[in-house]
Amino acid sequence: MVIDANRIFSELIAANHHLRRAFASLPNTRFLCPKYVFVEIFKHKERIVSASGLPEHELLSLLHSILERIEFIDEDSIRLGSWTESWRLCRDVDENDTAYVALTLDMDALFWTSDRVLETGLRKKGFTRFFTPLW
Repeated sequence: MVIDANRIFSELIAANHHLRRAFASLPNTRFLCPKYVFVEIFKHKERIVSASGLPEHELLSLLHSILERIEFIDEDSIRLGSWTESWRLCRDVDENDTAYVALTLDMDALFWTSDRVLETGLRKKGFTRFFTPLW
């Protein structure tokens, strides 16, 4: 399952909330993510720290436990056809999510996001490979 930065942010910000337990409740799930996620985490670091309400050492520990569960995929290993289709799907919805959708297509996986605008836009274009938890 491909997990995006918004989902990771939700896990960090909602540290004692049901969203945090959502990630933990999938102990045998293989999570995939493009390496680009590190840029996004760094870019939004201050906002995450502020919104989480956790002391920095606890937030870093939580981030470490989340990142340990994710296999990071080099974007260069994603096939060109997956990038092309992903760009077609994302370009007028949110082009910043192209790597996540490309990886989802390339790995024939499901995509877990907390970005409802992205999900709605992609569904309108026929992309339905979303993971939707039942909780």
